[in-house]
Amino acid sequence: MIEPAHADLSISRSSFYHQPVGESDLNLALMFQIDKQFLETPFYGVRQMTLRLRNEGRVVNERRVRRLMRLISPMPIYQTPNTSRPAKRHRICPYLLRGLRVDRPNQVWCSDITYLPMRWSFLYLVAIMDWCTRKVLS
Repeated sequence: MIEPAHADLSISRSSFYHQPVGESDLNLALMFQIDKQFLETPFYGVRQMTLRLRNEGRVVNERRVRRLMRLISPMPIYQTPNTSRPAKRHRICPYLLRGLRVDRPNQVWCSDITYLPMRWSFLYLVAIMDWCTRKVLS
């Protein structure tokens, strides 16, 4: 092994291996406090946890709390979306337009729905289009 004190060798700094250092005592105390608070309120995220720690007199910012929470990796309790898994008895419908040649207006229509966030609420935009002309009908 080469010791860093030997400056007469022409070895680049990147060739030395980094010796990892554990977390400081302050970070360990913060992690313990975050874990303790998370057991009481498992729905707290980074922002709420930062505010809670600040109210208790700790000087922390969101980046530090995010990093420490990532190290702890607590599992929050909230409902996740279930959009990718079909229902158990869901019937798969056949695609009725396979092989159909769309060559005139008013032969095939399609619809689309999208969510538009507004300043104070939200809107749903529904569009009905003609496949041949690509015009929005409604």
